Amino acid sequence: MNARLPVGVIGLGRMGQIYSRHLAQHISQSRLVYLADVIQERAQRLADELGVESWSTDYRDLLADKAVQAVFVTSPTSTHRDVVIAAAQAGKAIFCEKPIALTLEDTDMILDAIDQTGVTFQVGFMRRFDAGYVKAKEQIEAGVIGNPVTFKSIGRDPFCPDLEYARPSVSGGLILDMAIHDFDLGRWLMADEVRRVYTEGGTLAFPQLNTVGDIDNAVVNMLFENGALGNVEVSRNALYGYDIRTEILGTQGGLNIGYYRQTPLLVMTREGIGHDMVPYIIQRFGDAYLAQSRDFIERVLSDREPVVSGHDARAALEIGLAATRSYKEARPVALSEYRR
Repeated sequence: MNARLPVGVIGLGRMGQIYSRHLAQHISQSRLVYLADVIQERAQRLADELGVESWSTDYRDLLADKAVQAVFVTSPTSTHRDVVIAAAQAGKAIFCEKPIALTLEDTDMILDAIDQTGVTFQVGFMRRFDAGYVKAKEQIEAGVIGNPVTFKSIGRDPFCPDLEYARPSVSGGLILDMAIHDFDLGRWLMADEVRRVYTEGGTLAFPQLNTVGDIDNAVVNMLFENGALGNVEVSRNALYGYDIRTEILGTQGGLNIGYYRQTPLLVMTREGIGHDMVPYIIQRFGDAYLAQSRDFIERVLSDREPVVSGHDARAALEIGLAATRSYKEARPVALSEYRR
């Protein structure tokens, strides 16, 4: 495939910079032509670093540029609705980081705009592109472990986030911000929808989160439609490192996805044996982010359907909203309360 897709990136925070560098330096089928961020210095600095000719503090300038054929939306979740709808109306193919919105109302507005314009729309659930998770899906579909009956997923961050980011009106809060990946994995790996959730949680390590209305630990129990069981744990206080693991138990065996040790080295002394730990997200999922971006670019160029759809985004958000309500109301919540 010799074509190169002209791409723009909207939102140049941590994730936006990762995507921009991948598009500019590591994906031969893409050509990064425009950057947009509300912080002028950040947009200009990254444009200079990556040799991108055009940049702006207004995403609408980027969307008005006819040279841009696809956009990566990596701005704060609270901005996604307006940005994605405008991008769809401008006829751009769209990649949007998760979650695509904080409410089902905004999500449905986005999906209606995608349906009306017919543009390509893919959602950023990068774990589906991680080698371990891809192989696990293949093993399940091949029947290696029989019928999956339990799903357990752990997501632990190594530090407390910035309080302004943690504010639920910005990030959606702990459960939506972090566990939405696990909810998507549950649907994907178990090949089933969730019927009911029940959540326990609290602010157990970082009391400052109480000032913005967020929590730092939660455990979500799930019942799938076919009767299979699920459990998701998310935490902000894994001070030892970035801890992401998933287990699937089937009727004929099990799968364990993830790892602790980043460097294949054990240090052995008279005091004992030790090793390092995965430090954070880019070290664990950098290859998955790159594979995800490359897959999107290739699908746009070849006019193929995206592998992660707007329906997947809405379904994961439904689970996240139900789990958040369950925590707040201290009761099991059925997903039927959210499905249209």
